[in-house]
Amino acid sequence: MSERIEVKKTYKLFIGGAFPRSESGRTYEIFAPDGSFIANPSLASRKDLRDAVVAARAAHAGWTAATAYNRGQILYRIAEMLEGRADQFAREIASLEGINEQDALQEVHSAIDQWVWYAGWSDKLSSIAGSTNQVSGPFYNFTIPEAMGVVAAIAPESPSLLGLVNAIAPIIVSGNTTIVLASTRSPLPAITFAEVLATSDLPHGVINILTGNKSELTPWFASHMDINGLDISGLEDSQMVNDVKIAGADNLKRIHSFHESASPQRILSFMEAKTIWHPIGI
Repeated sequence: MSERIEVKKTYKLFIGGAFPRSESGRTYEIFAPDGSFIANPSLASRKDLRDAVVAARAAHAGWTAATAYNRGQILYRIAEMLEGRADQFAREIASLEGINEQDALQEVHSAIDQWVWYAGWSDKLSSIAGSTNQVSGPFYNFTIPEAMGVVAAIAPESPSLLGLVNAIAPIIVSGNTTIVLASTRSPLPAITFAEVLATSDLPHGVINILTGNKSELTPWFASHMDINGLDISGLEDSQMVNDVKIAGADNLKRIHSFHESASPQRILSFMEAKTIWHPIGI
């Protein structure tokens, strides 16, 4: 029997629920820690980012109008699907990050637990961030938290899956839509995660995943006028962080970096407070 030739996959982007190649046609190579070739992910361009923002903006009205219960149920279903593909995620993480499969599987389980944790906040945000305000006059006055809009995120290089979940889950659970730039060195778990999303109940465009070079794409994340917020927790270069904050200031973009992986503050930082006045009926 002749020796089998392994088919090396070319990984695509995830934009608007579809898997397009980069409009530039570019890819880049990723290697295992031992130097062996693994795959060719797409190298996203500025045009790909613009397409992702258009998809996220189009999806925002429907996603934010969904009930908190419905959003929570969709996120829980994604966690169930992650659980079903845990072994695949573990193999990809182990091959890219140079750890054994047992440790990689532990990362996958942590990512699933984190996703469920954030899903559980969907119908509790009004309780911790909303209020009934005392006013002088025949009115009720309520303050409620609302999703901001389109929020982008730069995922950390490592841990590749857990870092991705920490970037995405707190953004979308409140009703925001997102574009996330995956780990440059270890993008496979992000694209496999996109395959999970594509077959889930998540509306197309709520999550858009790009792979590519952070130094090339991050400045365009910061300067894009239709991105309302940006999570830069995955940026390690201090000069790039400074440049992003300057570029984001020109369009009043809300930019945050978080040290805690599990915190309701990661959700609330990309929400707005809406105050409603209502007359008291007779």
